[in-house]
Amino acid sequence: MTDALKVLIIEDDPDVRLGCEEALQLEGILTDSVASAEAARPLLGKDFRGVIVSDIRLPRMDGMTFLREVLAVDPQLPVVLITGHGDISMAVQAMKDGAHDFIQKPFSPEYLVEVVRRALEKRQLTLEVRDLRNRLDGRDQIEARLIGNADGMRKLRTLISGLADSAADVLIQGETGTGKELVARCLHEASSRRKGNFVAINCGGLPETLFESEIFGHEAGAYTGASKRRIGKIEYANGGTLFLDEIETMPVPMQIKLLRVLQERTLERLGSNTPIPIDCRIVAATKEDLRALSEQGRFRADLYYRLSVATVPLPPLRERREDIPLLFQHFLLQAAARHGRPVPADDAARTGQLMAYHWPGNVRELRNVADRCVLGIESGAPPFGNEADDRVRPLAETVNAFERALIADALRRHHGSLARSAEALGLAKTTLHDKIRKYGLSEIGAG
Repeated sequence: MTDALKVLIIEDDPDVRLGCEEALQLEGILTDSVASAEAARPLLGKDFRGVIVSDIRLPRMDGMTFLREVLAVDPQLPVVLITGHGDISMAVQAMKDGAHDFIQKPFSPEYLVEVVRRALEKRQLTLEVRDLRNRLDGRDQIEARLIGNADGMRKLRTLISGLADSAADVLIQGETGTGKELVARCLHEASSRRKGNFVAINCGGLPETLFESEIFGHEAGAYTGASKRRIGKIEYANGGTLFLDEIETMPVPMQIKLLRVLQERTLERLGSNTPIPIDCRIVAATKEDLRALSEQGRFRADLYYRLSVATVPLPPLRERREDIPLLFQHFLLQAAARHGRPVPADDAARTGQLMAYHWPGNVRELRNVADRCVLGIESGAPPFGNEADDRVRPLAETVNAFERALIADALRRHHGSLARSAEALGLAKTTLHDKIRKYGLSEIGAG
């Protein structure tokens, strides 16, 4: 894949520079060329997709100084130095300093191509290893932060991994407490934008009068009280990610301006007519059905369609109940460390109640319950029974209590429908009917 990489030639002699370009281009190798090290700087970066061929003797900054500067940024970037007859000692020192190779003038085009190909192969391997490591780091972080083994969570992690390094803006949809900001941060941190800022705004928490200034910024004197220039949140997120939570609450005039930023990738501060280029990824989140809101005229339809190209739906906790014990244990450990308290012992009856509860507040509510449990304050939803009753229950009694709680919850969620409850629990209808009679749940299962 060396044809995807490029050779940057730094040579102040126009004839030598042209000769190097032609020799490499004839072999299908992409090139850029400049006459000085200073001119090369803007073309480089830590993950520069190519190699450098530079003369040692250059105007102003020489090749040796430039070599040290380049390798301080990226020690694995191959630099090939071109030397004259009297520069052999300098070339030897350059190799000690980290140069990939050197070519002594005069040299044949074939030799230049041979040396450059080796450098490109080395660079290709380095970039592939870096890319793999970045993907693994991002995946590990996603695995560590988005906990759960339910199918919905596996699909979510796969979706985030696939979207992380794309340029697409993202719309996250989920109920309150499902972890929308956590998912947005995972998208940011698993992407190449992780070195930029992650800027979060709760659109529902901003007064409409301050919205434009807060998001787009303003110039000094733009309005009464604007004594100096202010950089807005979008501009501050340049090179990173802007997270807009509760975007359904954004005032319609601001929706129009946001749409323009998304389409043109420029913004104008309040009180200015100068467009500012913007390179940030927009991740929006909502607990509402934006399509329905747009059909009702309460949300801009064009903004909805622009944001919903890449949509990430978050499963509510009640739809991934098998993850509740794992999540609860995780939150117990965090709470114990935060409060300096011991981790509460496992309690099968409590686990059964946690599994049976509906969790309207989702993962956030579960975390709060874990906090209360660590602090010894187990009041509130879901009820954990009599704390004074600390007797050890027989296994059969514990299993029955757990099973009864699951069946009762399924019947309530499906409004007493035996068929739908049996399907949700993975039981035959006759089996479920027998268990309803066994546990005295006939009133709930009347449907």
